[in-house]
Amino acid sequence: MDRDVYDIDEHIEDEESSLRPISFDEYVGQTDLKDNLRVFVGAAKLRDESLDHVLLYGPPGLGKTTMAMIIANEMGSHIKITTAPAIEKTGDLVAILTSLNPGDVLFIDEIHRLNKVVEEILYPAMEDYCVDVVIGKENTTRSVRIDLPPFTLVGATTRAGDISAPLRDRFGIVAKLDYYSQDELTQIISRTSGVYGMNMDEEAKVELAKRSRGTPRIANRLFRRVRDFAQYFGDDIITQDRTKEALNRLKVDQLGLDDVDRRYLLGIINRFQGGPVGLEALAASIGEESVTLEDVYEPYLLQKGLIKRTHRGRIATQAAYDHFHIPRDFDE
Repeated sequence: MDRDVYDIDEHIEDEESSLRPISFDEYVGQTDLKDNLRVFVGAAKLRDESLDHVLLYGPPGLGKTTMAMIIANEMGSHIKITTAPAIEKTGDLVAILTSLNPGDVLFIDEIHRLNKVVEEILYPAMEDYCVDVVIGKENTTRSVRIDLPPFTLVGATTRAGDISAPLRDRFGIVAKLDYYSQDELTQIISRTSGVYGMNMDEEAKVELAKRSRGTPRIANRLFRRVRDFAQYFGDDIITQDRTKEALNRLKVDQLGLDDVDRRYLLGIINRFQGGPVGLEALAASIGEESVTLEDVYEPYLLQKGLIKRTHRGRIATQAAYDHFHIPRDFDE
């Protein structure tokens, strides 16, 4: 279990970690959430209490893990990080909970995937800071209550609808992370270029921001690839032309759509006459997992108005036809 849970203070910094902001002031975007958390954290510190439990949800790559780390840093406490699939047995969770110190933050990613038996152990832990453990065998079994120090659970999920009502109701702070604006992504890219020590034209930053589908993780990943092209060709600074060249070769278009997005949309348009088509049938037709399409790709396509989800299936909108310059001669 130790390899699946780590204390951030003991974690060796890598390139990805160096890009993470460590305070609310450094964190770009999610302004409403950030401003509210300032109040909640400040009030908890004034009362000398742990922050109420926090549930963060939204598409992947928007900064849920980073926000959990900032919460711990702003509270002046430590954070332990794990994922729900790594907590296989109740004993695993009890071991994690009993290792916490007063005021610690426990971050559980993909919390919607918690085993239901394990999840029930969390209920008294979150409400009363205690866990009930059954020990012994057969006729000698007995329940022992273990008191826990006050702590803050921060859960993150891309599928808020899959979280059970009893668990969701125990979070005092529930917040959705939204896609980032082009200006916010440009600021993030500026910071990333500074961390990597590679200068970038303002026009190049804007170009990269436009193609990063509103997601900091994608912006940082694409920056590294653009940097590769610039350094390989001996550029002292990343230009807009080099950025366009690199992204075009990576098959990332002006709207930020990649190869999977295009196969998804063109699959609906060409194979299923624009839809509606069920997700499973569409996924099978393009060779992708339906869960990946639903969690990773569809949120952005919906946000850009390229698809609709109906009770009958997925439909490509007029905007999708326009994006590919395909004429449409029938109604949705």
